[in-house]
Amino acid sequence: MSTPSQEVPHIPTRLTEQVGIRIPVICGPMYPCSNPELVAAVSRAGGIGVVQPVSLTWVHKHDFREGLRLIRSITPEPIGVNALIEKSSERYRQRLEQWVEIALEEGVRFFVTSLGNPRWVVDRVSPAGGIVYHDVTERKWAQKGVDGGVHGLIAVNRNAGGHAGARDPRALLDEVADLGLPVVCAGGIGDAPQFVDALRMGYAGAQLGTRFIATPECLAHPDYKAAIVRARAEDVVLTERLTGVPVAVLKNPYIERIGTRAGPLARALLRHPRAKHWMRMAYTLRSAWSLRKSLNQSEGDRDYWQAGRSVEHIDRVEPAGTIVARLAHAAAEAGLGA
Repeated sequence: MSTPSQEVPHIPTRLTEQVGIRIPVICGPMYPCSNPELVAAVSRAGGIGVVQPVSLTWVHKHDFREGLRLIRSITPEPIGVNALIEKSSERYRQRLEQWVEIALEEGVRFFVTSLGNPRWVVDRVSPAGGIVYHDVTERKWAQKGVDGGVHGLIAVNRNAGGHAGARDPRALLDEVADLGLPVVCAGGIGDAPQFVDALRMGYAGAQLGTRFIATPECLAHPDYKAAIVRARAEDVVLTERLTGVPVAVLKNPYIERIGTRAGPLARALLRHPRAKHWMRMAYTLRSAWSLRKSLNQSEGDRDYWQAGRSVEHIDRVEPAGTIVARLAHAAAEAGLGA
């Protein structure tokens, strides 16, 4: 069972003050791993779990509103919702707007935007007291977030899983710190020493993904969790063969077989102003279907798993609340607590 938030120290930062949590830890939205029980466990422990709407509705088969209420039945603590706002179909945009509206109606006040212009999300949620943080991998995207009115930045560095950035954590923070917003470190944090280092560096908090997959509350297949525990940083590679852009995954026989670079024709189409959107959509749909199937069953020689370099510091499966508590106590012992 997750550790209740009142049993861990309060670690005040700009993130905790804005969002109303005790520990500056975000359980990042993950496709397909963000099931309600995991989101709730991190929030209950004093951090904040973020719902990934497609995972909630398509993978875990919850009605969106009922899924939020399920989380609320486990914990009353704050939760967040991810708004993936890339240019896509009108149908998806309408669905995303509905999810934002329902989230507000259900009391959600923290939103994480990704890939597109966050202005419409900010304009909708700010009057209701909502806070928006925007995923960025370099300064130009951070500036677009600032121009869009966001309240904070999630700096996705080269150690992250999934769609990682290109900068190391310190370089990325240096690049965006002068924009004046709180910045969250995303990538490479698997245990307490890395968390403490990020706070000392000047980050307002940390977003963890891979670390929270290796928990009992996450419904990922045991083979996925075991692969994370076994892996070292050098086992994480970037492949273009899944979504058309580099994705951080664990190296295994399947990834070695399909390779890490898109073919010449695919690369040409991915550079084409009009064709690249459809190519990425085709790649993404294919990989989304594969990930959805592999969440609850092993695909054998077709298994692949997204993960970041934080695997270097993950040596066991343990409850989400235990992880959050350990991070908090380490920060407090380092003089970073209240």
